[in-house]
Amino acid sequence: MARKPARADGALPIPLATSRRARSEITFEDQRLLGPLFGQFDANLVQVENRLGVFISARGDRVQIEGSEDSVARARDTLKAMYDRLALGQELDAGAIEGLIAMSVEPTLEGIVRGGVDAPPIMIRTRRKTIVPRSAGQIPYMQQLASEDIVFALGPAGTGKTYLAVAQAVSQLISGSVQRLILSRPAVEAGEKLGFLPGDMKEKVDPYLRPLYDALYDCLPPEQVERHLASGVIEVAPIAFMRGRTLADSFIILDEAQNTTREQMKMFLTRFGQNSRMVVCGDPKQVDIPGGDRMSGLADAVDKLEGVEGIAVSRFTAADVVRHPIVGRIVEAYEGPSA
Repeated sequence: MARKPARADGALPIPLATSRRARSEITFEDQRLLGPLFGQFDANLVQVENRLGVFISARGDRVQIEGSEDSVARARDTLKAMYDRLALGQELDAGAIEGLIAMSVEPTLEGIVRGGVDAPPIMIRTRRKTIVPRSAGQIPYMQQLASEDIVFALGPAGTGKTYLAVAQAVSQLISGSVQRLILSRPAVEAGEKLGFLPGDMKEKVDPYLRPLYDALYDCLPPEQVERHLASGVIEVAPIAFMRGRTLADSFIILDEAQNTTREQMKMFLTRFGQNSRMVVCGDPKQVDIPGGDRMSGLADAVDKLEGVEGIAVSRFTAADVVRHPIVGRIVEAYEGPSA
């Protein structure tokens, strides 16, 4: 199958170190998985070709990869990870493939997808899907979500900070580890003047909390989300509603935490109760409150609490963006290359 890689999405191949030419062949046992593995009109293979600068040809259950030694090794790891993902019954779309390509630079890729000999795979199971890491930065973050009392997740949009926190919260609710989910964010306008919003309190604050609802509906069937919201098992509220409460047996998530003041952050963190988990997500470079960075409660809290027992910090960069590749390039253009 001779095919020149298409570049319909405008994505540039990932730069790779110069090395000698190489060829590798993979044989896949389950032919039922070949259709979804290759994609319609071999779109998945073309995506790997474009991003890694290799040539891939498929004949039956055999796939041959040609290119530089380094890029062939990465493409081989990526294709094996894609196949393993399908074999586990997980979805394989362009975003998932992009995440696997990004992680193929890591020497432990196979251990991430399949799980090591002594360790289970890193994943979050919800009613609607099983979620696995899609960037190198998500690996320690998902481990922290499963083990630490309080986790601070810092980094740009599109890195999965809030989405993975909601997924872990839903997973623990399903398993009975917690009894309630509390999802919150400050109702701060991001540079716009929205004026008077009509309706009751829920209708006024819902526009600010839409990203949290979106993550919920992606992890639970819509009827379950609505039932839990009506019963109070899932509560979505602005941070002002947290004052004076102690939240026990709960998984608590604060999104857009860079827009809290120091007083609000201290108030929120001290709501922590028995048998609870808390995740604080935010982008320190996107502060919208008056006074900017120096007034943000997120940076202040991380500075004071990093290293305290039971508290973990995950930092993401543009390299961890798991949306369309152009989002990572936009973040890098604004913030500079990742370290």
